[in-house]
Amino acid sequence: MSFNSKRILAHLRELELALFDWKRYQKYTLEEIAHNRDVQNMVFHALLVAIQATIDVANQIVIGISLRKPSSYREVFQILVEEGMIEESLGKEMSDLAGFRNIIVHTYWKVNLKEVYNVLQKDLRKVEEFKDKVKALLANAP
Repeated sequence: MSFNSKRILAHLRELELALFDWKRYQKYTLEEIAHNRDVQNMVFHALLVAIQATIDVANQIVIGISLRKPSSYREVFQILVEEGMIEESLGKEMSDLAGFRNIIVHTYWKVNLKEVYNVLQKDLRKVEEFKDKVKALLANAP
């Protein structure tokens, strides 16, 4: 296994900053997100940056272990599951977030704000778990 630790650590730093914002924005209600464009943009940005950072980290790991090239952002997490690097449940959850990221990027103007609010309130734990798994993987890498 050969990881580009510098790149992974750079993505992890970006992830940690986005998670800090994500936590701060959990204070907003669905109504505040729906009726305040600035709040909506802050929430979207924090979620997007955090999820994209997890995708970038996962891609760097896959590149480092010379596995097959993923055909989608969702698939990169499945590869990590297949290689035993993350549990199947976490891989599914992260894959779902990668799909959610695509919705934000490509159809943000019609995204279901209730879904955004649910991700904001409930999915932080998943991303933090993934971050912790990656840090442990780096700490144990030769």
